[in-house]
Amino acid sequence: MSIVYLNGSYMPLEEAKISPMDRGFLFGDGIYEVIPSYDGKLVGFGPHIDRMNEGLELIGINFQWTQNQWREVCSALTDKNEGSNLGVYLHVSRGADTKRFHAYPEDIEATVFAFVFEIPPAPVAEKAAVKGYKVSTTEDLRWKRCNIKSTALLGNVMHFQHGHAEGNNETILYNAEQNMTEGSACNAYIVKDGVVITPPLDSQILPGITRLMLLDILRKDGSIQVEERAVSMEEVRNADEVWLTSSSKEIAPVIELDGVAVGDGQVGDVWQQAQALYSAAKYNY
Repeated sequence: MSIVYLNGSYMPLEEAKISPMDRGFLFGDGIYEVIPSYDGKLVGFGPHIDRMNEGLELIGINFQWTQNQWREVCSALTDKNEGSNLGVYLHVSRGADTKRFHAYPEDIEATVFAFVFEIPPAPVAEKAAVKGYKVSTTEDLRWKRCNIKSTALLGNVMHFQHGHAEGNNETILYNAEQNMTEGSACNAYIVKDGVVITPPLDSQILPGITRLMLLDILRKDGSIQVEERAVSMEEVRNADEVWLTSSSKEIAPVIELDGVAVGDGQVGDVWQQAQALYSAAKYNY
């Protein structure tokens, strides 16, 4: 994974350099995306680029490539680097100024960076083959614009570290009203009596692309009922199944929450059905 893209050029990773005055470095002032690629086929490419452009607009970075321009970079990186299962990381920061100053500078060029990294093979809808996640829970202490996929991820990093330090794979977060928001790096769901339930989109929650695709797939199929509503932590702790979704995990079943088994402690039947539907349709977006 040694060839990266930086500001119009492809180069070995060790040759890629940015200014220490880059606002992405100083402030986390940028937007990023991660797009999975399996055997050269990108998953959710269009929605990912739409979200990136929306994020750039929300934080006032005047930079919008077309989908074709981004696709060229993604294709070139997957061609130039070995591996069948790759995550493509795309990153646009506001660029480098001559001074450190909080206000947005004018007339500087955005920094555009992209690289690929290995990801696990595409998940399959088999209970025996899937990784069951163990997660911690804690109050969500991040900023109030979590709907923006900003490169300023320290709050998420600290929450993820909370779970990692407890020997777990993730951390599910809840707000002051004791309602679930999301994971530190994932969207979150419960299943109760066969119904998939997830919090509605607002400023507390990233509009995940896997979330968007999964809910659309389930609703079009119609065999699994879906609800978007507030989910209390009491409901989470009494759920039949708990799931996490992200681009690299797809639908990850949670089998343990704060050391207590979720449901019967096994991967659930609804997960298996949903993962099968997602796997069959994910290249349609």
